[in-house]
Amino acid sequence: MKPSAEPSRPRSEAGTRALLDAFAVGDPDTHLRLGDVFAGLGKRSFGMLLFVATLPAFIPIPGVGGAVSGPLTILIGAQLLIGLRKPWLPGFIARRGPTRHSMVRFRNLLSPWLSRLERVVRPRASFLLDRRLASAVSGLLVMLLGLLLSLPIPFTNYLFGVLLLMFALALLERDGRLMGVAWLAGTVAIAVFGVLSGSLAAMAADGLRAIGMTA
Repeated sequence: MKPSAEPSRPRSEAGTRALLDAFAVGDPDTHLRLGDVFAGLGKRSFGMLLFVATLPAFIPIPGVGGAVSGPLTILIGAQLLIGLRKPWLPGFIARRGPTRHSMVRFRNLLSPWLSRLERVVRPRASFLLDRRLASAVSGLLVMLLGLLLSLPIPFTNYLFGVLLLMFALALLERDGRLMGVAWLAGTVAIAVFGVLSGSLAAMAADGLRAIGMTA
């Protein structure tokens, strides 16, 4: 009698590569709806949604990637900041998403790196993921990186995209240590490209004036 096959892992436990493989299966021209991307992923849903939202940042067309990924990542970061338990998207966004063909290309691009990362990335230091303050820190940094990604700063899309992928992988793989590294790298990038350039400060001042909090 043949031994029964080992049951497949649920989506909430599958590794990042396994999830990308699953999303790549099917008609390459069909679109993956963002609302379906994080269904059934539990605590990892923010990670997968951030992962997919970051994909346009790697489109080699000036002004396109940041204009799409930036606002999406800001929305995701805001939800982490205020402590939502699962992502929310407006209906017109939830019904849209990348094609399976795009997911295949991105999976193939990242596959060698994911193979290396999976040797060292694992669930640990969950207090840097699940505590309210930790989620708020991650959300704030993701928002600021998304804002920088939206700005027309030459030759930075890939940099901010990689940093956002670090946050996404930390959430997906439940790795608090990787999240700590993402915090450090994200803070440095924000300081260099945001505070020193004055872009974030100027935009924040404009926003405060718009809502009447400053003269």
